[in-house]
Amino acid sequence: MPLFLALPLPPPLALWRRDAPAEPAPRRMMPETAEDEALMRAAAGGDRSAFGLLVHRHGARVLRLALRVLGQPAEAEEVAQEALLRAWQAAGSFDPGRARFTTWLHRIVVNLAIDRARRLATAGPRTGPEALEAWPDPGPDPEAQAASAQQEAGLRAALARLAPKYRAAIALAYEEGLSGAEAAAALGLSERALEGVLYRARQALRRHLEEGS
Repeated sequence: MPLFLALPLPPPLALWRRDAPAEPAPRRMMPETAEDEALMRAAAGGDRSAFGLLVHRHGARVLRLALRVLGQPAEAEEVAQEALLRAWQAAGSFDPGRARFTTWLHRIVVNLAIDRARRLATAGPRTGPEALEAWPDPGPDPEAQAASAQQEAGLRAALARLAPKYRAAIALAYEEGLSGAEAAAALGLSERALEGVLYRARQALRRHLEEGS
């Protein structure tokens, strides 16, 4: 169960908590193996259980993406909840002929996270140890993590200094494994424009790493 689903949630997300009071069963339950697009069609018709399957299927990725852009767990959890709530409210407008569900959902998350990051920036950068801990350590095992702890801390610090749009591009293209077309669509860019954003993001990351070395 994704972390943010254990928090107090606004309706209708609270209805999908496993410990929430049971509701009358819908007339037709969608199978857990149903495609995302089929679940969205059901959700557009008001089927909360269908959208609940989407939440449990993609919720962890939504939270992870928001965290990569924001670098603050509490803020990321709020953005993840808001993104899923907006997806539920806009289920009827989803057009599978124009984008995959995951691409459409990523676009919602990225837009909300970047907007939130820009608002937070007016209060000044968050550069203390807590900010660095917000970036999960991707080391393969405890021994390797310990051996490269200083290098990884430097990388997390450099990533935290990138512009929110750069962090989003890196997360989508390199961490979530999206194709160039999918990552570009999630960011509202052309593939050529995405290449430029990624190039500038890599350059900025390299500069921050050199400054911190």
